[in-house]
Amino acid sequence: MHLEAAEPPSIKLIFKRQPSLPVFTGSKIEDEDNNPLQVLLVDNHNIEIPLSTLSSPLKVEVVVLDGDFPPDDLEDWTSTEFQKSIVKERTGKRPLITGEINLTLRYGTASFSEITFTDNSSWIRCRHFRIGARVAPGSYDGPRIKEAMTVPFVVKDHRGELYRKHYPPSLNDEVWRLEKIGKDGAFHRKLQAENINTVQDFLRHLVIDPDQLRKILGVNMSDRTWEGIINHARTCDVGKKIYFCRGPNCTLLSNSICEALGFMTDRMTILLNDLNRSQKTYIQQLVREACQNGIELQEADGLPNPNVPLLQNESVHQGVMESLPWCPVIQESAAIEYQIGGFDEAGAPPNNLQIAFSSPAQNPAGLMPPIPWNHV
Repeated sequence: MHLEAAEPPSIKLIFKRQPSLPVFTGSKIEDEDNNPLQVLLVDNHNIEIPLSTLSSPLKVEVVVLDGDFPPDDLEDWTSTEFQKSIVKERTGKRPLITGEINLTLRYGTASFSEITFTDNSSWIRCRHFRIGARVAPGSYDGPRIKEAMTVPFVVKDHRGELYRKHYPPSLNDEVWRLEKIGKDGAFHRKLQAENINTVQDFLRHLVIDPDQLRKILGVNMSDRTWEGIINHARTCDVGKKIYFCRGPNCTLLSNSICEALGFMTDRMTILLNDLNRSQKTYIQQLVREACQNGIELQEADGLPNPNVPLLQNESVHQGVMESLPWCPVIQESAAIEYQIGGFDEAGAPPNNLQIAFSSPAQNPAGLMPPIPWNHV
């Protein structure tokens, strides 16, 4: 043993990525990129080593380790110490880990798919496991190859997965998948009463009226709890789908949670990034008010042409609308005052610019009152 410790190995196994957490019994173990756990053969500088340098194929075995190994987080250990830290199943139980636990390295790497835990980690003193990988005993005769191990982690019973939070959450997740919102708890019931059932519903309300959303959750919610919920919700990928709602003179563009992306008329296409601060604020307000008033958002096929100039009066490129087959041509309406020219040098809009929306459900006449620029 002394000689083994005195001769640090020059070759080692490592896990390319750490396991995705949390880990539940009966669920397939994947890495942080949602791929099978992958083991690599490398040198002490973590440079991959071709198998041609070894005298024979390398068979690798996956094992379960006590989460307290190695003591004091030491980076060096002997094969004997590694062997002693291997955790076996409890008496009368199935093997602690099942699936593809024995593989042959090919091109210096091996991927362990379909491996699962059959028991939780609550019964060992430290309450944590590690996953280890070593050269299968008796399969290799050569210089020592150092074993690989993951970080320590808790293995939970699969029944807990029914109440598992998602990191990150998805738009279609039920709203209780967010941090601080318990399934069937007080916050969950209050949101359901307002028809806020999914993470997408939550994010839309957060964009449209965050103060009202917090009021729905109740005065007893602390600032810390509120921040925890919205910070988790904001990690959701809102996707790349574009939505629009149209009126007689303007088509508003937004994403899946009612965040403004820009607007269109029959004369131009303008993205939010092309506007100054006051103009952005105005368009964002229009989108919020459209969503607030229940105007239906329709899915578009893609973003409008970003190269259309911001300001156009008499001279308009005739091919702009043809390049946007998903957007219907919007007819002028004599009943609506509408001007788009007349911006000053600072980019401020004219006082008489007004845009109105069609909303048959909200207005029998089919029109909402126009909102002037100086409304914001």
